[in-house]
Amino acid sequence: MSFRIWLLAVEDVQSLIARYDEAWNNHDLEAIDAAHAPNVVFHNHTAGERVEGAVAVKEHIAGIFANWPDLRFRARRLYVAADFAVSEWTATATAKDGRRLEWDGVDVLPFLGSAIQRKDVYSTSANSRVLKP
Repeated sequence: MSFRIWLLAVEDVQSLIARYDEAWNNHDLEAIDAAHAPNVVFHNHTAGERVEGAVAVKEHIAGIFANWPDLRFRARRLYVAADFAVSEWTATATAKDGRRLEWDGVDVLPFLGSAIQRKDVYSTSANSRVLKP
């Protein structure tokens, strides 16, 4: 039995992340799900949330969008290699009490082939900045 890891070109990783970011900003669960490997792990270290498997991850992300219906991300920096990406971003959303919030974060995204294996999230969401109206 042979095992081969398929590595992507850096440009391919950049393109995949651009589409993934767009899917998050459009709250497009199908496109997000299509970017994930079947055994994907979503681990938000800040929130203490860890979910395994594409079905469970898709349901978890649907819950995020339900809680934050105007959640948007602005990319700040992207570091890529043939098998991973590290994305720095700033998120904005409206809290249930009507305050507009902003926080920074980093995603670490290892790939297997063209699929995201993990999404490890580290953010300042516990110390969000309140935006003025």
